[in-house]
Amino acid sequence: MFKPKRKAVVVGAGIAGLATALRLGRDGWDVTVVERSPARRSSGYMVNLIGRGYDAAERLGLLPALRPRALGLFTTVLTRADGRPKFTVPAALAEAALGPRTLTVFRGDLESALFAAARDHADIRFGVTVTSSGDADINLSDGTSVSADLLVGADGVHSSTRGPDHVVDLPYVVAAFGLPHPVPGVPDDSATTFIGAGRTAAVVALGPGRSSAFFTYRCADPAAELRKGPAEALTAAFGDLGGGVPDALRHIGPDTYFDAVSQVVMPRWSTGRTVLVGDAAWCVTLFAGHGAALAMAGADELGAALLAHDDVPSALAAWEASLRPEVLKRQALARRGMVQYAPPSDFHVRMNDLTIRAMTLPGIRTLVRRSVERANR
Repeated sequence: MFKPKRKAVVVGAGIAGLATALRLGRDGWDVTVVERSPARRSSGYMVNLIGRGYDAAERLGLLPALRPRALGLFTTVLTRADGRPKFTVPAALAEAALGPRTLTVFRGDLESALFAAARDHADIRFGVTVTSSGDADINLSDGTSVSADLLVGADGVHSSTRGPDHVVDLPYVVAAFGLPHPVPGVPDDSATTFIGAGRTAAVVALGPGRSSAFFTYRCADPAAELRKGPAEALTAAFGDLGGGVPDALRHIGPDTYFDAVSQVVMPRWSTGRTVLVGDAAWCVTLFAGHGAALAMAGADELGAALLAHDDVPSALAAWEASLRPEVLKRQALARRGMVQYAPPSDFHVRMNDLTIRAMTLPGIRTLVRRSVERANR
C-alpha cells in the first residue's frame, strides 16, 4: 500500500538545520528549510568535528568535501601582552588531545558543504520564517503553508522557535572572524595566544583565506558591550596588546561573529511534533569546543531515531535520552573551561601557564590522548 512521504519544516539554515535537512531528506522525508536571513552567511571561526560529530559527518557523506578544506594541526605560541613568546605548545599535543578521527574546518566551509549536499534533498528558502504553527499547518512569511509531521527549530541560541526562555547568560562576550592574510608577527602554520586576567586573544596564521582571530573577555554587562559593536568593544578590551593583535583588530568587519556567551538549559527538547536541535536546544558555548560536533550528531541521530520508531513523539524521546548525557557533560566542561579562557586573576594565569607547560613534557602526550579517549567514549 502506498505510504505518503512524511513532511518536515526546519527553521534555520545553519549547521544543525542543514544537517537535519540532509539526513531527513536522504531518509525520504519531504523537507522545507526556512531561514530568516536573506542569504547564507559566512563566518571565519574554526570548528572541530570530533567524536559523535565526526561520525555524523562520515555517515552523511561530507568528508570528501571537507577534507580538502581541513585546516590541520598547528603550533601554538603562548605570548606576553607585548607579543613576546613565553613558550610553545607543539602541534603533536593537539594531535594527542583530539585523536585521529578529528577534522578542523572553518564554520563557513562546513555550512557550504552541508548546503551543497542538502539542497538536493530539501526546499531551502531564504528570507522566510514561520509566522504561526497550528495543529495541522505551519504558516510561512512568504504566504505559503506546509502541513508537516515535524517542526524542527534549528535557529540557534536566539531561537524564535523556542523563544527567550531557558537562556543562561554568562558574564562574557566572544568574537571570531576570518583574516584575509597571514598576520605579521605570527609564524606560519601557527597560532599566537595571549591569556591574561579576564581575557584571551588568539590569532591563527595558516595562509591567505585560512587565518582567523578569536577574542573573549569577561564583563559585567555583556549587553552593553554588544551595543558598542565589535570594533569599539574589542579595541577597548584588547587595544593594549602587541604581536598579531593590532593587525587582527584592523580587520573587524561585517562578518565578525560577536555575541554574549550563553548556554541553553531546557528540561526537554521536544513537545508534540516540535523539536529543537543544536544551539536552540542545548547551546554549550564556544568554551566547550563541541558546538558544531553536537549539532551534527544531534541532526544525524535524530534521523536515525525517526527511522527506528513509527511515531514521532517516541522517536524524539528516545533521541533525547541518548544525546542528553553528552550535552550535559559538555555544558559542565564549558563552565569549568571559562577559567582557562578568562582567568579571574593573574594568579590563575600563572597556574594555567604551569598546567600547559606540564602538558608539553615528554610522555604527557600519551596520558592526554588516553584521557581524551575516555572522555569521548
